[in-house]
Parts: sequence; structure tokens; C-alpha cells
Amino acid sequence: MLKNRGEKIAITFGQEKISYRNLMGKTERYSTKLNIGKEEHVVIYSENRPAWFYALYAVWNLQGVVIPIDFGSTTQEISYILKDCQPSVVYVSNEGHDKMLKAIEQADILTRIIIIDEDEEYDSTCVSDGEVIKPSLDATALIIYTSGTTGNPKGVVLSYGNLITNIIGVSEKIPIYTPDSRTMILLPLHHILPLLGSLIAPMYVGGMAAICPSMASEDIMRTLQDNKITIIIGVPRLYAAIRKGITDKINASAIARMLFNTAARIHSQAFSKLVFGAVHRKFGGAVKFLVSGGAPLDPEVGTDYQTLGFEVLEGYGMTEAAPMVTFTRPGRVKIGSPGEVLPGSEIKIVDNEITVRGGNIMKGYYNRPDETAHVLKGGWLQTGDLGYIDEKGYLFITGRKKEIIVTSNGKNINPVELEEKLLMYKEVDDCGVFLHENQLHAIIVPNHREIQSENIMEAVRNLVIAPFNNTVSSYKRILKIHTTDEELPRTRLGKLQRFKLQDYAIEEQVETEQEEAPQSEEFKLIANYLEQEKGRKVRASHHPELDLGLDSLDRVALQAYLYQSFGVDIEANNISQFKTIGELCDFVAEKKTKMEDGGIDWKEILKEKVHLNLPVSWLPTTIMMRLSKLIFKLYFRFRAKGMENIPSGPCIIAPNHQSFFDGLFVTGLLRTKQIRKTYFYAKAQHVKKPVLKFLADKNNVIVVDLNRNLKESIQKMAEVLKRQKNLIIFPEGTRSINGNLGQFKKTFAILSRELNIPIVPVSIKGAIDALPKGSIFPRPWKKIHVEFLQPVYPANKSYDHISDLVRDRIQANM
Repeated sequence: MLKNRGEKIAITFGQEKISYRNLMGKTERYSTKLNIGKEEHVVIYSENRPAWFYALYAVWNLQGVVIPIDFGSTTQEISYILKDCQPSVVYVSNEGHDKMLKAIEQADILTRIIIIDEDEEYDSTCVSDGEVIKPSLDATALIIYTSGTTGNPKGVVLSYGNLITNIIGVSEKIPIYTPDSRTMILLPLHHILPLLGSLIAPMYVGGMAAICPSMASEDIMRTLQDNKITIIIGVPRLYAAIRKGITDKINASAIARMLFNTAARIHSQAFSKLVFGAVHRKFGGAVKFLVSGGAPLDPEVGTDYQTLGFEVLEGYGMTEAAPMVTFTRPGRVKIGSPGEVLPGSEIKIVDNEITVRGGNIMKGYYNRPDETAHVLKGGWLQTGDLGYIDEKGYLFITGRKKEIIVTSNGKNINPVELEEKLLMYKEVDDCGVFLHENQLHAIIVPNHREIQSENIMEAVRNLVIAPFNNTVSSYKRILKIHTTDEELPRTRLGKLQRFKLQDYAIEEQVETEQEEAPQSEEFKLIANYLEQEKGRKVRASHHPELDLGLDSLDRVALQAYLYQSFGVDIEANNISQFKTIGELCDFVAEKKTKMEDGGIDWKEILKEKVHLNLPVSWLPTTIMMRLSKLIFKLYFRFRAKGMENIPSGPCIIAPNHQSFFDGLFVTGLLRTKQIRKTYFYAKAQHVKKPVLKFLADKNNVIVVDLNRNLKESIQKMAEVLKRQKNLIIFPEGTRSINGNLGQFKKTFAILSRELNIPIVPVSIKGAIDALPKGSIFPRPWKKIHVEFLQPVYPANKSYDHISDLVRDRIQANM
């Protein structure tokens, strides 16, 4: 792991220049104080400094195990790690000594403390001619505690072989590190990326490492220039901050902007280095590679550095992979991708998840065999990251499996995708998206330079959230916002600790519950109605959509309630334009012509006349339906039963939804007479083109506009049933991602109850395997089973009861 290279400079720290002979001498001196046995645990809790090197190699010299702890950790976090790993020795700096003592006391462990500062001072006489430190590849080198983005950290056990696999990958296979490399140590060394990339790898190949005294810009620039740095190891937030300073200066000059745009078009590194020579000199004039890891790099940031003439090498990995899995080859940068698989590793995409195996994969989690078994399966590490590999072998990350938000109706939402869109608004400095009480929340750090308003919350709502919600699918809309001027909880490498975001919602909820409710009768009636509908306390300050999550059906029901109770007629779509429930109540109080708790009467709503021309079934449609059953039996292992459960009169057929073929799976089983009297509905936005409108009119499809006029859409569906026809409604409203049942919308239950129409539940099994969401061609020979179940008769049951009965029958048959 370390070879004595004589008087060659190994480390610089300010004006200190420490040779390899000095480093070896200090390592031996630190070793004499340790007095540890093989594989005993030693904690290093210190800022970046030369003594970090001495302590690390001293432990490895004695075949011990190093456990670095983040110097920014709280006493409680340190205590947790100490109790978990039980170190024999703790290296601690003077500055962290008091906190460490408290942590040791909390952990209630026995350990020996060594002040890392002692004997750190440079001494040119402290040298050694010792040859190498070369432990066994299978032995444990490090236990790195994960940064804790999802809760308590786990100790990742890494062997020397794990580390060397990656070092060989970026030195012998991909020539990044050479004996002439000069790497800047900027990031804290407790994390595996800077530990391996800026300390262990440079020392392994015989290069030089320059320790930057701080993150201050003047220290960074001085370290770069004084040491002619060739490799910078950084995280995206660092590169974004530096890039902003550069581009601000470029944008301030018309000539500089013109040159920048020209460089972007020419795409020549030589030209860019010539034109932006001043920028390169600021970086010391020798930088070859900007290495980015720890999180995805913003493609705009990477592109701008490329335009400036720098080569940004992005990597993907995790602590469990020591840490690299993929890395960009010099000269083969593809912006947006963290590169190709590192030599010595293999990648396999399984159900969209990135899995990895190779010599770099950890031994396991310390003292956690069950969690180790959960992520290491047959030698393959289940990374939890989602992605794909393109035809040229480049990896692309699409999300984090554990971070994917699954709503109660089965919708899968990638919060990172939404955060990236929100950050495009100039009014947003930072943001985090999370699920709370089955609503999407966003915590926003506003950009006060762009928001000139005393009411920040209202400004964010109007300038950011309202336009944002208009650009995304309804299930991706932000329904609740919080603002803060504090930094969002992140790890030291900038990863958002999403599990902590709910604290904002809980704190605000407590404050809201202390809010004094208005005493007006209008508010009492409206709030009581909404509380019964939404199952939660309603406050005057709540926004109808952003706080209470009123969907289109809720707004139609509220529209009817306001008309029946107060004589106030408001368009359903206009309800969410009121900023608060209090404002809505004030409007009702001003416009009301009566006041009585009329409740919501869907029977009366469905009695209203609606114009509807039922399409006449086309003969080819009937033939296609009849043929589809035969085709399905030939292509799939298709079985069906229960068709005798379809009543002779009108009914609602309610299947679960797994694939595009579900409609055909159901109608293909009907008799010819039943096909002609069975109708689907289609959303207006899906049949805009004339040819689609023609096909809808010839295929028993009722076109409805659920977004703009849900009330009329429901009335049209009711009209179909009133005319003694059948109606197929998918209660989930959307296809399942994984085959599990989603939440059932209650439109079908309203129609059933108010028109006294039976519902035939239909269970579809196996369609998710034959044609999963995102697939184009169905997979042959998959088992598909369709069963028409016993009808549910509404009688006097509530909407929720009817919906639950249908869902339970389908669920029991899955």
C-alpha cells in the first residue's frame, strides 16, 4: 500500500514538503505508540492534515483496521459508531478532543486516546529506509461508516484487495494516476472517495498529495498554484460553485461571452485552453483532470467545463464498491453519464436496478449478516440505484430505488426528477421533495435575490409551484410547500438526507394545529364537510389543493355541496384558485343565498340531463374482439373463467389494470351481443387527432374530459348505464408498475350506488409479466389468467364500502 520512494515529495501542507522517507519515518514512529494486534480497530477522528497519513499507515503497518469518523459528526453520531465498532485506540486532534471524550462516555466503552497532533510537526531527521507496507489482500483495511442518507449508518468492511482493484483500474488500466500526478486533498478524508482518490491512490503509485488547508477559495487557489495540481477530486456542488464564479465573469463581458459561445461550437480543447488561458492559470496551469463523484454532475456544469477546456471525469459508485463502479475514460467523456464499467468489475441491470460484482465489492456490513445478505446475492451487489447501459457501454443513472416514492394509488415518483425541475426556477436556491400523509411535499430554500415579496410562501406558490404543477402529471404535483432559509440536511458530500425532510412537515403541522379556527358558520360547515371527505383536520390557512389535496372528483363534490348548502355556484376548476379555505369561506359568506347543511347529493347530479350520442359498434370491431381471444390463446398461456357472473342487465365491469391489453383481455371473452353493448371511456387528450376520434366513434368509446369537466364526464358515464349498456371502468385509473393493486378511485362506486347498478370485479393476473410498463412488444408464453368474479350489489352501502368490496374480491384472487 505504501512504497518508500526516498526523497521524492509525497505530501505538501502549506509550506511543508514531506518526502517518502519522512512519511515512512513518521509512520514507524506513530506505530511504536499504537501497541495494537492484528485486525484491532483504530478510529481516526481528525481534520485533514499530514498526521492523517501517519496514523493511517501506522495502523496498516501493524495490520490493524482503520475506522475514519466524519469530523463534522455530532457527539451522538460519534457515540453510535464507537459503540458499534468498539475500537482499541482512538486518534483524535486537539480540536475534537472534548467532543470525543463525551462520545466515549455516551458509548460506555473502554478505549485508549492518542492525540494525533503530538509528534506531527515536521522533522527532517525523522526518516526511514523501510521498504514497503504490503499487507495481505484478503485482510480488512477499513470500516467506513456510510453517511446516513436514510438513517443510522452501517459499517462497510473493505479489504486491501477491494482498494487495490480500484487503484489498478485508474492507474494501470485507465492512466489517471501516475508517479507524476499531483492530487489536491480538499474533501474530508473520512469518506471513501477522497480517502482513496486523494490519499491512498496517489501514495500507491508514487505521486504527490497536496493538502488544502481549508475550503476557502483563497486556500484552494493557492494550493492549486503552488503545487501545480494535475488532479482535483471534487463533488458536483464544489464544481458548480466554482463554475458559477467563472461564468458570472464571462457573462459580464460581451467579448468573453462571444468567445465562450465560439468555444462551445468548435469543441476543441486546444482552442479552449488558448482562449481561456487565464482560467487555467488560476487553476495552476497544470490541471489534467477534474474528477467528480459522490452524486450526479449537472450536465450543464460538465458541458461548461468542457467548453473551458477542462476534462471532467465523472465516476459512479458507492462505499460498498470501494468506491468506484464506473469511470470516464480520458478522451471519451459523454456528458450525463458517469462513464463505463471500471476494469475488474461487471455490471448487470436487473429489473432496472444496477447490480455489480468484482474485486472491489465489500466483504459485508460489520456485524450485520442479515443486511449483508440482503444486498450481496450470489456475489452481486444490489446497489439500489436505477439505470441502464447504452449500446456503447456508458452507464446512465435514472434514480434511486429506495428514494422512489410510491403513492397509495400505486404511482411511482422519482423525487430527484422533480427536484431537478424545481431547481430550474431562478426563485429556488435548493429544494427537497418527499411524501407525507400520502401527499407530495416540497421544502424550498428561496432565492431572495429573485423574490421581492414580504410573503415568501405566497410568492413561491405563485412563481414556482403553480407553473411547475401545470407542467407535470397530476400525480406528480406538489400539494404542500414549506420554505426555509436554513441549509437542507445533507451529507458532507452533498447528498440530500431525505428521511429528515418530514421534520419540516411535522413542525409546521404542530404550528398549524395551534392556529385559532374562525367562528363563522360558513367555515364550520365547509370545514366539517371537508374533514369528513379528507379524513383530516381542516384549517382556515389550508390551500384547497396544496394542503388538502383536493383532486378533480373532490372539487366536483365540493362544488355541488356549496351549491346545495349555500346556493353558491362555483366552477369546480376555480375552487383551487382560492389561496386558502378561509378565502373560500369568505367568498361563500358574501355570495350565499341560503345556509343549510345540504350535504352532497350525487343522485341529483346524475339526474341532470347531458347530451350524449352513443357510438354504434363497428362490425370490424366485433370481429377483432372475437379474434383476440384466439390470438391470446396462441401467443400466451391464456385462461379465463367466470363469464357467467356477468348479469343480463346493465353493469359496471371493473378489472384491475396491468397492461395495455387489459381491455382486450376482458372484452375478448364476452359474447357478441355483450360486446356490442359494452362501452369504454377515453380521456379527451388521448383522442385529439381526427383518426383517433373516428376510431373511438366506431369502437364503443365514450370520450370524456376528466381534467376540465369531471362532473359532465361522470354524467356521460351514467347516461351509458341508464341506456341499459355495460361500462368498463379501471378503478385504479392507471396501470400498475409492479402488479400490485393501487388505490381505487370511487367514481365507479358513485355510479353503482346512485344508479343501483351491480359491479363485476375482474381479476387479471400475469399481464404485468407479459407487457410490463415501458415495454413495447409482449413477451410470449406468459401465463395470463382472467376471472370474472361474483358481482357486488350496491344496496345501501357507502361509496367507500362498495369500493373496498370490489378491491378485496380482486385482491383475494390475485
